[in-house]
Amino acid sequence: MIQHTMIVSFDRPLPDAELDQYLSDIERAMLDTGLVASFAARRHLPVPGEEAVPALIATAVVQVGVADTEALAKAFTAPGIHEVIEHWQSRHPYKVAWANHEPLA
Repeated sequence: MIQHTMIVSFDRPLPDAELDQYLSDIERAMLDTGLVASFAARRHLPVPGEEAVPALIATAVVQVGVADTEALAKAFTAPGIHEVIEHWQSRHPYKVAWANHEPLA
């Protein structure tokens, strides 16, 4: 099992309903590939003063579980994924950092 953990950072704050819709759209697109064994997403919990740190600060964290790196590569070439990414990037630009790893627990 491979975990693909994404740190998603929108350029500007999003209203709660918009962030919920983004996370729902990503989940649906990933699950629709048929390659995803698990999906979890959570909002970032801000800590006072973190904006002073010169780092990418998350808006949300998304974790996708797949069987192996081949399944992960195939999932990200599925047309539905690119449509969702392009839709959200055009409305609310964001950056993503990620790590592919074995389950942490």
